[in-house]
Amino acid sequence: MSSVLSSSGDLSADRRYQFAQSLAGAGDYAAAADLMVETLARVPGWAAGWMALGDWAEAAGRDEQAAGAFGRVLVLDAADRFGAGLRLDLLRRVPVAEAMPAAFVETLFDQYAPRFDTSLTEKLRYRGPDLLAAAVSGPLGRVLDLGCGTGLMGQAIAGRCERLEGWDISAGMLDQARAKGLYDRLEKRDLARLEHGAARWDTILAADVFIYLGALERITAWVVHALAPGGRFAFTVEAGEGADVTLQPSRRYAHGADYLRMLMADAGFGAVHLETAILRQDRGAPIMSYIVTCSGLRRATDQTGEEAELA
Repeated sequence: MSSVLSSSGDLSADRRYQFAQSLAGAGDYAAAADLMVETLARVPGWAAGWMALGDWAEAAGRDEQAAGAFGRVLVLDAADRFGAGLRLDLLRRVPVAEAMPAAFVETLFDQYAPRFDTSLTEKLRYRGPDLLAAAVSGPLGRVLDLGCGTGLMGQAIAGRCERLEGWDISAGMLDQARAKGLYDRLEKRDLARLEHGAARWDTILAADVFIYLGALERITAWVVHALAPGGRFAFTVEAGEGADVTLQPSRRYAHGADYLRMLMADAGFGAVHLETAILRQDRGAPIMSYIVTCSGLRRATDQTGEEAELA
């Protein structure tokens, strides 16, 4: 988190926090957690401090203390900019949230935006946009890039679009995309809360964004409505098991192949193809993912609830 979010506003508490960080960095998570308990007695309204206590308590094997700290964060920060609700879900081992909190994702990527391209492409060897671009052949027509981030997807499909629009929840990421000069229109949108409109696109793409959404029923229904006749939908996700959507320790969601096939078939896509690929590295380990391409949409539900043939 930024220094604004991380500061308690109390110089003595901030110094104690820095000492606790040093203890945690040395692997003494229990001592770090104990020091944070003392520190938070001085600044009980410091959400970032409670989040740190939760982190270190969990690392020390104190799940009950960690759950209490994460719960306190949610009381102090109802928007959940720190993603405490996801940490609680992981502790319970029964994921409850269907998507990451919008404020958490927005805050995360606003801070990440200036170094996003360098970190992904050079350090994590990210190649999701290039692989997704290769999976959808030929001219793409009117394209909507969901979760466009800094515009890496736009770079991968440059010259193949009649019109290119990008939506993202992070203003910082959109600023980076705007500087590339590739998009005809960029908008700040929360993909978990899209509403139907009159616009239609020939191709809708989502590179590595559904790992922050979890359940995909709502966004898929929106896509079906937003595609033009003969349109295509293509996206990447981290590979999960079977028919499950799983919240991982990384706080990203993984999607099973059976879940994806069934969902896309139920949505009306006649041709659904999954390709396994390594899109990036994480802590030195390859992240297995699916590149999913969908076409041949047979039906869509209009605003009256009636089904209409599209292709």
